[in-house]
Amino acid sequence: MKKIISFIAIFALIFTFFLTGTAFAASLDTLNVEANKTTVRPGEEVNLTINFGQNLGAYTFDIAYDNNIFDYVTADGGTVNNTGNKVRVTFYDTTGGTNPRQNMSIVFKAKEGITTSNPTELTVTGEGLANADASVTYDDITTPIVKNITVEPEYKDYILNLEYTGDIIFGEEKDMKLSYSSSMGRYYEHARLIATATTPEGANVKLLATDAVSRAEQDIIQSGWGDPQGYKIGGKDVLQVLNTRALFTKAGDYTITLKLIDRDNADSVIAEKEFSFTAKENKGEITPPVEEEPPKAPETNNGGTTNNGENTNNVQKPSTLPKTGDNIYVPMAVLLVISIGVAYYYNKKKD
Repeated sequence: MKKIISFIAIFALIFTFFLTGTAFAASLDTLNVEANKTTVRPGEEVNLTINFGQNLGAYTFDIAYDNNIFDYVTADGGTVNNTGNKVRVTFYDTTGGTNPRQNMSIVFKAKEGITTSNPTELTVTGEGLANADASVTYDDITTPIVKNITVEPEYKDYILNLEYTGDIIFGEEKDMKLSYSSSMGRYYEHARLIATATTPEGANVKLLATDAVSRAEQDIIQSGWGDPQGYKIGGKDVLQVLNTRALFTKAGDYTITLKLIDRDNADSVIAEKEFSFTAKENKGEITPPVEEEPPKAPETNNGGTTNNGENTNNVQKPSTLPKTGDNIYVPMAVLLVISIGVAYYYNKKKD
């Protein structure tokens, strides 16, 4: 009786196996996901390839992405359905196993205009996996396979500058324009501008700037610029300009070294540049020479010659001579005539 029961049980198992088909489940340990880039610039594409490690006759893969960073471009390896933040690729070999696939691929494009660094993920899950003739089915991939991608612009170095015009005179303030700039600056949460200086023996130099908000004056060489904890910089077309005043206490050669540092990374140097200056002595102002008056034209007589006989035909004569005062000889002559007349009259009367 026991033998009959055992036979019936084995027959039932075999019958059930044939009713449910010949396939059995396994883990697809050979599957591998690769990205052709780990860092992508705005506007560039990244290609994600799913290698099966063997032929598959059926599969459905879901690839999730951040649609704030990427746009879906295309896929190869099945029927595509893009839902906006996930792309589903489904494949089934309708030839019955003569046209399986060993991989599939999908392309995303980083959005234009991204100005910050954006670490992100492309994740892959799968279901409905089977070998070429569907004799073996594989476990669903429910734990996402993650590929880390960073989308960031191509950053340009920060450029430091310190400009002025004219000579530097020791003891006199010199206006200088200090700036740092970048057409696409890397982002820093806590950057800071500092300066150091070398001077002649016994000399000193100051680089003064006034905070626009607090109106407090700061010596950048002594205390740096801005909040001691730093400030945020970065992005497209960065330009910071400070109007400063430099004061050199002695004549001689100086250097000022500007540094942009990252407070969040042990004050590591972001950008650095050295500037050389020569302070001169003030020699005083030079008095301009006094211009001499042109020589006066010589006096002329009515004959067109000077009193020395020189020709003056081309000299223009004044139309009216200037008045030079009364002639004292005229009244004296009149008085003399009257005196003579009076004397003659008295002499004649006596006779």
